[in-house]
Amino acid sequence: MEEKGKVVLITGAGGGLGRATALRFAREESGHKFVLVDLNEKTISETMEELGEFTDEIHFVAANVTKSEDVKRYVDEAVEKFGRIDVFFNNAGIDAAVTPTSDYDEDEFDKVMNVNTKGAFLGMKYVLQVMKKQGSGSIVNTASVHGIRGMIDRSAYVASKHAVVGLTRTAAGEVAQYNVRVNAVCPAPIVSALTKEVAIKLNPDNPEQHFDIMKAKIPAKRLGTPEDIANIVRFLGSDEAEFINGAIIPVDGAMTAVN
Repeated sequence: MEEKGKVVLITGAGGGLGRATALRFAREESGHKFVLVDLNEKTISETMEELGEFTDEIHFVAANVTKSEDVKRYVDEAVEKFGRIDVFFNNAGIDAAVTPTSDYDEDEFDKVMNVNTKGAFLGMKYVLQVMKKQGSGSIVNTASVHGIRGMIDRSAYVASKHAVVGLTRTAAGEVAQYNVRVNAVCPAPIVSALTKEVAIKLNPDNPEQHFDIMKAKIPAKRLGTPEDIANIVRFLGSDEAEFINGAIIPVDGAMTAVN
């Protein structure tokens, strides 16, 4: 790819997918600039340290993605610092309790929807205002394979990611005329701190068994990696993907193709 100097905004930049995506862009040595958003100071400092090996064009914003004033601030700071936003990886999210719908805690449900759905919505709302004005841009939302299928005992997470898929398709149709694209990636279970937490919740005595169960459902016979997702986000953020808009892309080793 010959593209130079894109401004890349990433939420959840301290986590596995956010960090891997930042590094995927940075390793190209193409003069990309980065705005990294997270609340976890420890993980974001680790991301910035790794990214600093490739570039010093990094700006960090501590923000809560569920608060409109914080979201508007990270968008405003991105524009003030670098003048534009070319790629937005709308990635911040949380996992949820594993509980039957009939017993699901209402506060837990609200929390998951607030972060995974409202957070994604607010990010799109304010970034799209910038991209429409500049007449270009690519947004990639993090959905999930469970945004296109169900999963027992995971009503809040499944609902939140289905909502991200709906937001993606709706926004894509609204902004295509402005040369702006909105797509979503739908990862299968990924090797990450988040999936390890899920494994412990489901099987505290033998969390590895959960991974074995997941692998058995994936024809590729392995879990995904953050780099698997980062590669797709990088492509969707590139000019080579300029006619891909409103796509919901499973990155799942054929999991949703056969299950």
